[in-house]
Amino acid sequence: MTSIMNIPDLVRRLCAHPREKEWFEFKSSYDEPEKLGQNISAIANAAAISERPNGYIIWGIRDEDHQIVGTRFKPDSKRVKKDDLDHWLSQRLDPLINFRFLTDEVDGKPVVVLLIPRALDRPVRFDNEAYIRVGSHTRKLNSFPEKESLLWRLSSSRTFESGGAIECVNNTDVLGLLDYESYFNLAKIPIPSSTTNLLQSLQHENFISQRDDGSWDILNLGFLAFARNLGDINSLRRKSPRIVKYSGTGRYNGSRQEELPVGYATGFASIIDYVNKLAPTDETFNGGIRKQEPRFPTAAVREVIANALIHQDLTERGTGPLVEIFEDRIEVLNPGAPLVDSKLFVNAPPKSRNEALAALLRRFGICEELGSGWDKIVHEIEMRQLPAPRIDVISNSTRVTVYGAKPLSKMNSDDRIRAIYLHACLRYADEGASITNTTVRQRFGMDRRNSAKASRFLSEALAAGDIVPANPNAGRRFMEYLPYWAGGDADGQGYNVAGRMS
Repeated sequence: MTSIMNIPDLVRRLCAHPREKEWFEFKSSYDEPEKLGQNISAIANAAAISERPNGYIIWGIRDEDHQIVGTRFKPDSKRVKKDDLDHWLSQRLDPLINFRFLTDEVDGKPVVVLLIPRALDRPVRFDNEAYIRVGSHTRKLNSFPEKESLLWRLSSSRTFESGGAIECVNNTDVLGLLDYESYFNLAKIPIPSSTTNLLQSLQHENFISQRDDGSWDILNLGFLAFARNLGDINSLRRKSPRIVKYSGTGRYNGSRQEELPVGYATGFASIIDYVNKLAPTDETFNGGIRKQEPRFPTAAVREVIANALIHQDLTERGTGPLVEIFEDRIEVLNPGAPLVDSKLFVNAPPKSRNEALAALLRRFGICEELGSGWDKIVHEIEMRQLPAPRIDVISNSTRVTVYGAKPLSKMNSDDRIRAIYLHACLRYADEGASITNTTVRQRFGMDRRNSAKASRFLSEALAAGDIVPANPNAGRRFMEYLPYWAGGDADGQGYNVAGRMS
């Protein structure tokens, strides 16, 4: 697999520009090291503003006419106060960026390219001063507040998905690493007949980005969604979903473990199929016909796994989505604490760390539209009168547990309170509807004779603070309830009974 920048192609492409841009500069001779350090800062910041992955300083090019004239500059032998030039520069740049001196011959003449990565989370400074390119001149950044403000905004809006997964890949390797056939199939559009048009389609989706030398970077979004094998690169290998099957209800007896290193979009169906294959089933009889039914609601499990993929913290190293299958439950763990209070999953407007990935998977029907995913999970579970799902935030991870059938007599107080709270949330999501003794009996599959027991369950949830009366002055027989946050200004959450969120 090609992963080395093509210096001659890069130089010729940049020389084809009618004039220098703010993110690259031509030189025919070597500058003083202080001036070079200032230019590195300026070009790193200018590349960020220009939304380029890199900037460049190239020695051996005449600035006036962009003719390749060659250079005698040899960065490896250049020393500054008894220190190597690159080390001397590194000690004075903040943050440290992975700049590189690259040497090659172009048209038989020696050239040196200084590759300068763009500024990422903050402006790059040299000797505690940030610089910027204005036209072909290097100036102090604080003299141009509008550029400084833009640079900070761009730095804060940069996402993991837009970062590079693999650099300097040629056309053939892009198509070998990405399952582009699955993309066009999911998008329901024909595969372009030419490689050029095919690559342009992938670039339009922000799966790949063309470099200045004509090669490609595969971006994290493209690789996470459509990698043929996530294990092809170390940085994303641990993002492969891991599935563990246990033979009982504890973790001490694991019977099967599998890592599925497939892109999330291209391999989602196979992930779900594998989970369904390992998950236990129950034998049922219908009209004298014996049938195996999934123990856990398939649609709910599917949505929980999709949520784990799109809401995980992708910057957490060494960990990824984990699905654990037990006899009585399925637990789905993803790195990263939720951005929304877990008590508000059903009703609060959702937030995702990975909006581009979430939008892509929604577009392909892999997960639900905004705000409806947890509605669907809770609805599917209530339809089968199963124990309510449980959400736990553990350190910097989120775990969702989906349970199999459990008799009401075996449910403890926490199980009942959780079920009633989510029942109230789901009802409220339907145009602000409340819950009553009747709806709670329906939720648990209780008949009318158990009204007193349903009232006792409601009292448990009321005492726990998870629900509140819709009208505190209503008579006992006519009492209706809302989620705790929907009762006026409870907890200062800004919710009201007129809608989901004020």
